Amino acid sequence: MSTGSDSKPESGSSFSSTGMTVEECENMIQGSLRTPTVKFLREHLEKSGCGIAPNFIKAVNCNQRMSGGYVRGEGIVVCSNHLTIQDEVNQVVIHELIHAFDDCRAANLDWTNCAHHACSEIRAGHLSGDCHYKRELLRGFVKIRGHEQDCVRRRVMKSLASNPYCSQAAAKDAMEAVWDTCYNDTKPFDRAP
Repeated sequence: MSTGSDSKPESGSSFSSTGMTVEECENMIQGSLRTPTVKFLREHLEKSGCGIAPNFIKAVNCNQRMSGGYVRGEGIVVCSNHLTIQDEVNQVVIHELIHAFDDCRAANLDWTNCAHHACSEIRAGHLSGDCHYKRELLRGFVKIRGHEQDCVRRRVMKSLASNPYCSQAAAKDAMEAVWDTCYNDTKPFDRAP
């Protein structure tokens, strides 16, 4: 698959807002590479036999309503035109590195299989901090109890909606079927960060 502006990553983080230039985003990606969580994930990708080339994470302008994505064999795209601040770039990089880790450790991961895709999205949503309470408040979702799991479920369904192999019913069934196993799988972390 192409990673140009009309690419459709196999797994994508949801859209945020309109934003920055590719060059500004590339600089923010470099900042992300220095964060502890990104360093940790890169180290574990290396230990799993999946090294990351210098151009593995790229800033691009995206036509789709998404903030980034992972494409097997090509790497991570960060949609500069849909992001505005360093924290958003960090979150996209972390989320997509979890997909890359899943792709590395699971020899048979099939992104066209709704259950496989759902599992990786559950893990990425849960482990990346995408659904932290503060982020949910900023998105306008206010719930005292159970916000994190509701957020992960909502974002999994949003991501699976872009998978042409998953109808809404198939996506929901797949997510429910793998929820417990995948939500509780925190590798490479000892526990959810």
